[in-house]
Amino acid sequence: MAARTRKVELSEAWKEKIRAGVIMDRLLSHVNGEVELSASQVAAAKILLGKIVPDVQRTVVTGENGGPIEHGVTLNVIGVPATK
Repeated sequence: MAARTRKVELSEAWKEKIRAGVIMDRLLSHVNGEVELSASQVAAAKILLGKIVPDVQRTVVTGENGGPIEHGVTLNVIGVPATK
């Protein structure tokens, strides 16, 4: 097989995504019972993921004056025969 004529360079962002994916795969294997990890290994993985992938934050969407958002749904059924 011939060597590549153009070397592929990954950006730092792609490298971080790959690292995060490897850590998540390992943790998922642990959750599924395929791999045994110690408590310190799980804690270290959590810390590393926290540095690579930002935590998901809760967002609350409110309507006017901080109240709930009101919305409605209309459903038109076409072609269904009426029943008696």
